[in-house]
This record gives sequence, structure tokens and C-alpha cells, in this order.
Amino acid sequence: MKVSAGFTLVELIVVITIVAMLLALGAPSYRYVTNSNRMSAEVNALLGDLMFARSEAIKEGATVTVCPSSNPTASAPVCATSSTTWDQGWIVTSASVTPNVMRIQQAFSNTRDSFQSTGGQTSITFDRYGFANATPALTNAVATIMLKTQPTTVTEWIRCVEIQRGGMLRTARYKQDTSCQ
Repeated sequence: MKVSAGFTLVELIVVITIVAMLLALGAPSYRYVTNSNRMSAEVNALLGDLMFARSEAIKEGATVTVCPSSNPTASAPVCATSSTTWDQGWIVTSASVTPNVMRIQQAFSNTRDSFQSTGGQTSITFDRYGFANATPALTNAVATIMLKTQPTTVTEWIRCVEIQRGGMLRTARYKQDTSCQ
């Protein structure tokens, strides 16, 4: 009776070749999935805060503003009045509610992601009826905040948050809608 003491060199090379081929096929799709999930989570964070601001404005009968913050980690964060860069964090605030800062979103952990307002909007404000306004005013009744990652030539990862004057909020992928381009 012959007892096997291990693997032959040929068997080891065959197994290593199969593992290498599986990794070569799986790594690009894993990268796509992780980037796509991260981008969706970042867009959904802003969308959720915008929905919260709209519902609070209707509930409280007062205006509620979502704006980029220059210092979201401070004890009293304030709006960055001239910033169109939302990836450094944002706040949801209302003058009629105590405390006036209702929610805080920290800066994105991935520094390769950029979240920019394409129309130059520095804040989104919902009135007591749920209608949206922006500073500066909404272009074509829509404000778009676009999320991109490096390299920016990879368009399948681009996501947008669209805010319409009537208060409708939605997300879109690149070139899925005319305002997300």
C-alpha cells in the first residue's frame, strides 16, 4: 500500500494557475461593486437628509435649510455660505427649531470623491409647504448635486441628486436624465 506524502509540483502549479485566473476575473468586478456601493451610500446620505429637511419643514411649518458646512465637526457647525462643495460635510438647520442644527453629515472618508453642485447652489431650503428653493435660484426649476470619483473618466460611477422646485427629490445615474451630465 502506497501512502501519499503531499502534492507534486505539477499539481501545485495547476492549482496556482486556476487561483490566479479566478482572481484576474474577479478583481475588476469586485472593484466596481465596492465603488458603486460607496457612491450610492454617499448619494443616499444627502438624499435622506434632504427628505428629512423637507418633512421637518412641513411638520414644523417653517423653513429648513441643507447646506455645506465648513466645520461639521465643530460644537456649533455653520453653513459655508459660498461653498458649492458638499463632500466636506453638510448640516440641516432651521432658525425656528431648538437646537437649530438638526442633523450633521461628516466629510466623506474617501478623499477621491467630489460632490459638487452643478448650478452653483450653496444651500437648499424647503418652505413650510415643502417647496424647494436654492441659493442661487434653481436653474430650470432643478438643482443638481453631482458625485464623482477619481478617475472622473469612469462615468458609470457618477451619481446625481436632483432637487426640483416642487420639492421632488431623486437620484440619477450619469446621462440617465438630462440634468445629470
